[in-house]
Amino acid sequence: MNFQKGKKTDEFEINFIPLIDVLLVIIIFLVVSTTFARFSQLKINLPTAEANIAEKNLEFINVIISKDGQYAINQKSISAQTVADLTIILKEISAGNTDNPIVINADALASHQSVINVMEASRQAGLTKITFSTKVN
Repeated sequence: MNFQKGKKTDEFEINFIPLIDVLLVIIIFLVVSTTFARFSQLKINLPTAEANIAEKNLEFINVIISKDGQYAINQKSISAQTVADLTIILKEISAGNTDNPIVINADALASHQSVINVMEASRQAGLTKITFSTKVN
């Protein structure tokens, strides 16, 4: 006795609409709860360094650069204007000792090129230990 002879069986189907609704709610929750970092200014954490005790037998070569681009080495004004002139003077002062460190004392208004000229001249003279002097407030 088959009473359901004319009745068709419906195929099962998956309804995706509730699934989409749930996923939309999750996405909206994530977007609202996420904090967006805004970089309104440049924040820099400068590195720190420990000062080593300098050897007492080393002689520092002090290079002073004025705001006009004039150079002085060890408190003596020089008339060097090119990198080659600076190289010759630095070689004479160092007397072949490449361990002597160079201390660059540049005025705050000195041009960047003047400082680069001293660095390049020291490299050509074989003096690779370079440091900069700053004013402490």
